[in-house]
Amino acid sequence: MNKRSLTWGSAVLLIAVALGAFGAHGLKARVGPEALAQWKTAVEYQVYHGLGLVLLAALAGRLPAKRVRIISKLFMVGILLFSGSIYLLATREVFGTQALTPVLGPVTPVGGLMFMAGWAVLFITAWRAADDR
Repeated sequence: MNKRSLTWGSAVLLIAVALGAFGAHGLKARVGPEALAQWKTAVEYQVYHGLGLVLLAALAGRLPAKRVRIISKLFMVGILLFSGSIYLLATREVFGTQALTPVLGPVTPVGGLMFMAGWAVLFITAWRAADDR
């Protein structure tokens, strides 16, 4: 069991649940349906990748430690860039941060690429491990 991945995964999931509740109860009256849907997307991807970190923790003894660290970092950067930028974009009218839109818009797909890179590294690692057996 990789303690670091488990710790980060649990923290990411705890924060996702809190942000999901905030979106459902605190933002509902302050933003429109489109912004609320964006917020929900950010929470969902944060949950998926938090669970991915927990999965990595469970698989740690079966995968090379270096690969687990790489995948974990890619997932964490993806969460920060993808979900983080969407959280900020969804609440830009509440916090008056519309000026950040041109900067945050391009950040979101970079976060998505980090997610895909993490899953690709996991795929390649698993493929190679299957070949070794």
